[in-house]
Amino acid sequence: MITGSAPCSTEILTFIRAALGCIVLEGYGQTECVACATVSLEGDHSPGHVGPPIPCCKIKLIDVPEMNYFAKDGRGEVCIYGHNVFQGYYKDEENTRQALDDDGWLRTGDIGCWTKEGTLKLIDRKKHIFKLSQGEYIAPEKIEAVYGRCKFVAQCYVHGESLKSCLVGVVVPDSAVLVPYVEKEFNLKNVTFAEICKNERVKKLILDSMNGEGRKAGIASFEQ
Repeated sequence: MITGSAPCSTEILTFIRAALGCIVLEGYGQTECVACATVSLEGDHSPGHVGPPIPCCKIKLIDVPEMNYFAKDGRGEVCIYGHNVFQGYYKDEENTRQALDDDGWLRTGDIGCWTKEGTLKLIDRKKHIFKLSQGEYIAPEKIEAVYGRCKFVAQCYVHGESLKSCLVGVVVPDSAVLVPYVEKEFNLKNVTFAEICKNERVKKLILDSMNGEGRKAGIASFEQ
């Protein structure tokens, strides 16, 4: 079994492997490179990476100076080259030029680094970034993904403006997880989901859980 499309948490991978009793690999790629560019190796159960490049393609990292990522430090935008990389978008030269460089390397917009084992680890996102008033760059998709790991969160949206110094977050709790939990732990029974969401103890519970995920992921203070 291979998982892809979005990062899979260590807890979920461990559970699937134990519950199904089968080999579960994690891959990475895009539609523009026929889905797969890397995949973890059978027998490698270490978390947090998407494996080495597959045989048909090459991967390199290039500088992203505006986000302080440099290839010489082993970090940069992930670029893919090989027979699996597309030749361009149909009748769309502008987007093709943005996606491919002159040598045919696909710019993914993802920021990665190499582990000491030679596997690729995705750490950030180049596309959809903006700058806060104090000059810090923000990648909202990364922050949304981190806080989305909180078991009480169903959806998370991060918004910011270049004239403001802080972010705004909109969080939708996961009723399927939250309601049974607070009924048992807080004895909140026979109340609506809206009433649960307004409860100060519940709001603190969700916020503390999200902050815990942020600390584990190394979220900076200006990203919170």
